[in-house]
Amino acid sequence: MHQTDTVDTQAVAENVPGASVTVSDVLAARKVVRQYLQPTPSMRSAALSEALGCDVVLKCENMQPTGAFKVRGGIYFMSQLSAEERARGVVTASTGNHAQSIAYAARLFDVRAVIYMPEVHNADKAAATRRFGAEVVAEGADFDECRGNAERHAERTGMRFIHSANEPWLIAGVGTYALELIEEAPDLDVVIVPVGAGSGVCGTATVFKALRPETKIIAVQAANMPAVYQAFHERRHVTLKAGTTFAEGLATRVTFEMPYQLMQRLVDDVRVVSEEAMRQAMVLLLDKAHIVAEGAGAASTALAMELAPELYGKKVGLVVSGGNVTLDTIRRALTDNDVWS
Repeated sequence: MHQTDTVDTQAVAENVPGASVTVSDVLAARKVVRQYLQPTPSMRSAALSEALGCDVVLKCENMQPTGAFKVRGGIYFMSQLSAEERARGVVTASTGNHAQSIAYAARLFDVRAVIYMPEVHNADKAAATRRFGAEVVAEGADFDECRGNAERHAERTGMRFIHSANEPWLIAGVGTYALELIEEAPDLDVVIVPVGAGSGVCGTATVFKALRPETKIIAVQAANMPAVYQAFHERRHVTLKAGTTFAEGLATRVTFEMPYQLMQRLVDDVRVVSEEAMRQAMVLLLDKAHIVAEGAGAASTALAMELAPELYGKKVGLVVSGGNVTLDTIRRALTDNDVWS
């Protein structure tokens, strides 16, 4: 049941000063997104709340048709393209979830999509991208090399290049999950959001800082690839020389201008979690909430485990950003993990 008596998101549309994406943009995006997607559950779990010592609300974006939150941005982005741009097609780079979102949206709007993915990638995500009708090009050592390849492809062909972060339509689109969350749980003290390129946490912060500014927004990144973490705390753009994480959705070596600027203004903190902590969180979510989450999707829960003393007794939203995980990864998490048995 929506609790709109506390936060009326249609009536309250003030903009955050200086933001390149505003809550008004997110409200406009919702009018489009709701035509194609049902709201995802904002689920309370008594068992998980007991384990973490706080009142937990899980925003289950793992239940999207693509298994992740990014499809919201893909749909809104595609809806805003001109007929001429749609005719030329789109090209982008992704480790998997953004790829599926663009492929899914491109099929809805009858647009050709070419997706560059790393040579070593999540095979399930690549297969799903192809099933949605996109062409997958496995070319590049990591996401950032793929991004360069996709940009060059756009220059050669005239296709519309879609940046995974520096696109206001993507951020506005994914921010629609935050509108659903704040309507279902309008009194959250803290919301924890996984961060890779940054569209999810920027959309979340845009909504909450306009509608409930006292809610603390914390982004969480993989400790093995801490570009956003370093950039946020050092207040400068960061490029990592290398880095790997099993959580593909968090695997970015560089920071991007639009999310960087939005995060500096709107996000309260950025933390990191280890590979082991994310695997433990995957098992905890499966055990206590019966939720299947990929590494990135479990990162918010991993941080809640580490911040348990600080979060004790508070109302905490955890964004489960995706559930596209292979069976091998689940097996490894279960085999290596005896903390919660």
